[in-house]
Amino acid sequence: MSTDSDEQFTSYEAQVDYYTSYIRSHTEWEFVGVYTDEGVSGLGTRKRDGFNAMIRDALAGKIDLIVTKSVSRFARNTVDSLTTIRKLKEHGTEVYFEKEAIWTFDGKGELLLTIMSSLAQEESRSISENVTWGQRKRMADGKVTIPYKHFLGYRKGPDGLPEIVPEEAELVRRIYRMFIEGMAVSRIARTLTDEGIPTPGGKQKWQNSVIESILTNEKYKGDARLQKKFTTDFLTKKMKVNEGEVPQYYVRNSHPAIIEPGAWDQVQKEMQKRKANPRQRYCSSPFSGKIICGDCGCVYGSKVWHSTDQYRRVIWQCNGKFKGDEKCTTPHLTEDQIRDAFREAVSKLIQDRTALLEDGRIIKNALTDCTGIDEKLNEISREMEIIAGMIESCVRENAATAQDQCQYKSRYDDLINRFETLQAKQAALQKERSERERKADALDAFLFELNELDDLDIEFSPRRWNAIVDRVTVHSDGRIIFSFQNGCDVTVII
Repeated sequence: MSTDSDEQFTSYEAQVDYYTSYIRSHTEWEFVGVYTDEGVSGLGTRKRDGFNAMIRDALAGKIDLIVTKSVSRFARNTVDSLTTIRKLKEHGTEVYFEKEAIWTFDGKGELLLTIMSSLAQEESRSISENVTWGQRKRMADGKVTIPYKHFLGYRKGPDGLPEIVPEEAELVRRIYRMFIEGMAVSRIARTLTDEGIPTPGGKQKWQNSVIESILTNEKYKGDARLQKKFTTDFLTKKMKVNEGEVPQYYVRNSHPAIIEPGAWDQVQKEMQKRKANPRQRYCSSPFSGKIICGDCGCVYGSKVWHSTDQYRRVIWQCNGKFKGDEKCTTPHLTEDQIRDAFREAVSKLIQDRTALLEDGRIIKNALTDCTGIDEKLNEISREMEIIAGMIESCVRENAATAQDQCQYKSRYDDLINRFETLQAKQAALQKERSERERKADALDAFLFELNELDDLDIEFSPRRWNAIVDRVTVHSDGRIIFSFQNGCDVTVII
């Protein structure tokens, strides 16, 4: 059987019973056993354990006759079918296909088998194409399908649509929260593994790729991008990432969201930021990558002192302190010192909170106003289209009529240079626009936290630290300069 649906279970049992009785009813035959593959396609042989066990036993001399229901049940891949039949024939094992009445030792057997195997393969191709068409029609209609068995946070609801699983959704939110508070993907995976929390697939060990997939999957914000991958070959079932070969569909608000769209977008920007700076370390501490040595410019890293006794404590010091010819003289800091310095710096920063908030909003509005950049980008795009047309016309004319090739090459190279110059300008403007958006988002988070602060009790939290602080520079004379997301610097003395 090549399907595992409940309706065909009784059919599967009936087939096993039928062939057991059928073989035993022939007194000249000795019954070896029934080899089956339930719920596995006959297109390939790699995952067919029953089929492979039967072939091994036949080649080992335990079987000299194989009775099969039909050619399509043996294999729907013509090459696999003929190769296996010939291999069995060389070892003295015959195959009988009951439905087609084909005996492989018969002189006409291989010819008939080739024809029937090809028909079976074409039937599989037709079924595959029909299934693919049906799936793509569903996608075009905006109907979302989720692999619930391997997808954290959702299950299939009574109406057939995705519904949230509360306890799993809370784990998804926790993963997003840990990431945005500065924890590395690898550290999140390690933490969940240590806590014994099973993966979406039911495994004990969390892989980095699973965490990254959860953090970047748009389904968690209630949208769905359909046909991210597609099958390139119906025989091998090989999948390929869709890079434009077939249509993709994006459905907004297709199901309930677990993560707010704004929070999801924030995680994507943080993910891009980390990938753009692969050398910057992220761990379980929000201080990682934020504290800079004023002597050499290296980041501060955590060290554990007295790790095995009662005096154990975590300190932060310059990672390059002992690497150069001259030892850095910047002091190490305890985590309590960093938190205290943060609270003192923030209290100084918000002495005139009203003016600070107003200035921040003005700066944010200036950053988000990309009208000038967009106009330049549109102008460059129009000019690039014109030059691309001129290049195409130049090549077409050279192919159609005889021309001086030196003049042609000079003209062609000039057009290409103009096009590449515009491309470089376009890339620079797009980069500037993205940087302005990043700064505006960082400033927006800063203003939100600033507005929420309690003047009398400035609490430290990883989220607040990441939202407010851009970097902290430690100097050898005891000065700690906090550079905030709005561009302000505040000095604290330890």
